[in-house]
Amino acid sequence: MFYVLMSFLRRDMCGTEITEFVERRTRGRVRLGPGTLYTLLAKFQDEGFIQETEVDGRKRTYRLTDQGRQAYHEELDRLRACVLDGEEEER
Repeated sequence: MFYVLMSFLRRDMCGTEITEFVERRTRGRVRLGPGTLYTLLAKFQDEGFIQETEVDGRKRTYRLTDQGRQAYHEELDRLRACVLDGEEEER
């Protein structure tokens, strides 16, 4: 979820571009299959996090909404807090 939202921060993207972004950004640690990706995209669209901007045959391009950007930043804050908790616990 986090990396899919991150993929939209700089530009609109289609499914293939999202998959490539996530694999490149995570250096292969995260690989999205089509079922996972398109389930997330449908969920994000329903929740108002993304909106479809273009349809060219089967290729659909999406854009992050203000609500999606807010959700991304909330998740970023949550993940930062998790890392801090883990670091404190190790001390």
